[in-house]
Amino acid sequence: MQILVTDPIADAGIDQLRDAGATVTIDTDLSGDSLAAAIGGVDALLVRSGTAVTAAVFDAADRLQFVGRAGIGVDNIDIEAATAAGVIVANAPDGNVRAAAEHTVAMLFAVARSIPQAHGRLHDGEWAKSAFLGVELNGKTLGIVGLGRVGQEVARRVAPLGMELLAYDPYISAERAELLGVELVDLETCLREATFVTVHTPLTPETAGLLGADELALLADSYLINCARGGIIDEAALAEALADGTVAGAGLDTFADEPIDAEHPLVGIDTAVLTPHLGASTVAAQTDVSASVAQQALAALAGEPVSHAINAPSVDETVYQQIRPYVELAVTAGTIAAQLLEGRIGTVEVSYAGEIAAEDVEIITAAALQGVFEPLEWQVNTVNAPRIAADRGIEVTETKSRQSADFQSLIGVTVGDGDTELGVFGTLFTGDEPRIVRIDEYRVDAIPHGRMLVATNADAPGVIGFIGTVLGEHAINIAGMYNARRDEPGGEAMTVYSLDDPIPPEVEAVLEEDDRIIDVTYLEL
Repeated sequence: MQILVTDPIADAGIDQLRDAGATVTIDTDLSGDSLAAAIGGVDALLVRSGTAVTAAVFDAADRLQFVGRAGIGVDNIDIEAATAAGVIVANAPDGNVRAAAEHTVAMLFAVARSIPQAHGRLHDGEWAKSAFLGVELNGKTLGIVGLGRVGQEVARRVAPLGMELLAYDPYISAERAELLGVELVDLETCLREATFVTVHTPLTPETAGLLGADELALLADSYLINCARGGIIDEAALAEALADGTVAGAGLDTFADEPIDAEHPLVGIDTAVLTPHLGASTVAAQTDVSASVAQQALAALAGEPVSHAINAPSVDETVYQQIRPYVELAVTAGTIAAQLLEGRIGTVEVSYAGEIAAEDVEIITAAALQGVFEPLEWQVNTVNAPRIAADRGIEVTETKSRQSADFQSLIGVTVGDGDTELGVFGTLFTGDEPRIVRIDEYRVDAIPHGRMLVATNADAPGVIGFIGTVLGEHAINIAGMYNARRDEPGGEAMTVYSLDDPIPPEVEAVLEEDDRIIDVTYLEL
């Protein structure tokens, strides 16, 4: 495993990677073209906020499977390009939540009581006690813009201070907010009614410039805190609002362009408390995010679920161990279905029946799509398979039924071309042994591995013998065979062969020349 680290991360993660046998290269000078030039041969890339992982980087990568952000924000990573390339992107949202929330609370107190300003005056030799009249947090309203992990943690910490809590977040349920003692409101109400407003949204196209001059005007005599991401607040507009007294004070830990310099519009404004992106800068936080992203990198490279994947299905490790055989079965069923359907695939249905229907099957569905596209696309996995389906205009549906007549659990992958459909269904036998139990309307019992031959033929005497003879004449050994018929005797039948040897095209041609053979498909799984 070749792992590249381009931003400083704590030794805990580096040691974890090396203990697992990975070769770790640390180069914090790489960026832009130099990073693209160095990414060849790299399996995993670990960054913080200082490295821009662009589409050019993904285009240049030939082995990259994982990009990990040792922190929360991933706006420095091109998620679309990563997904298209089949690269998992993950962050470490839990490791620095507490640190970011605590820094936010510290900023609340700092702006409310002018602590940095008073500190500076005292160091200058001035006892300026009468110059600073603070504001108590007790009895005031805190508006939280973004009630995610950090926003929720802030809510928990300030509630005992006697603050009333409002929040704007269109992606959280009212029930969840109520449990936190938070009232959900629209953005305008949140800004207008709060004495203190704190921002905790990611930087996305939707949130970029979210708080501009018009929004800041709603903060009359209020205070604004941002320990989330730069670019959410119009910093020039905030400087004007602070200068004319519209906004009483502000505390910013993050900025649109970092680092800032003496020419930044907020520098020198006495009511602005500025810190150099310290939200996650605690020993505990840096250790936690480093260990988290290292663990996820190892999981990704081992083909295991990634706990905080941004662009791929994620599942708890203990749950994954239970459903993993079904993930592998879904890939196989999808591969078989795609190769047996002769038309252009326009629809994919992934069905679940029995006990498996009660599980979170998102990763299994993605695996089924991976199987469908593996014969058609280069470098497809559970990350980019749903994207490939969307790009191809393929309709994907997922169905569940708690009832399964014949098996404890049954999964199926049915592909269609608009005129015909073909389904492949599988289950697990004792010991998690995968079995294909139905192909279209034919009941079979096939162990899906290695090389397989699926033959549809007239249900007539001598056909199976003919196929066996042809294979024998070409030194192709049959490891197993299952025959089934769909209709009454004399109709159509299907035979599934497990083979020890590959079948060259000329052998398929010999088989198909016989009038009794309807179709022959050779599969390599």
